[in-house]
Amino acid sequence: MLRSKMHWHQTRQRVLAENIANADSPDYSAKDLAPLDFDSILKINKTGGLQTQQTNRLHLQGRAIFPDGNLVGKDMDGFEVTPSGNNVNLEEQMMKVTANQMDYQAVASLYTKGLGMLRTAVRKS
Repeated sequence: MLRSKMHWHQTRQRVLAENIANADSPDYSAKDLAPLDFDSILKINKTGGLQTQQTNRLHLQGRAIFPDGNLVGKDMDGFEVTPSGNNVNLEEQMMKVTANQMDYQAVASLYTKGLGMLRTAVRKS
């Protein structure tokens, strides 16, 4: 779940960076990702999704996390639109980038601590 959240934040960072890069492009509409819904991820893991081939009976069966493509950017309504038709507000985009970076760092920290706990549990005494 933490890897899924980290992947979502990485993709969102790319979408927000594209918004900032196109702040002066005529008729460009700002995009953002739909919030990550963990309930739908749990349903995907329970119901199937993209399957990997199991070549040995001792191998674990893998599942795709985002088979429905919900990480595609969607157009967002901006509060202000320039005469050229661009609705990218740089202040708003920079606040989103900062919040996204802080959330990513928090998730990465939790992921690292979880791996550390697993290493501690597996380590020989």
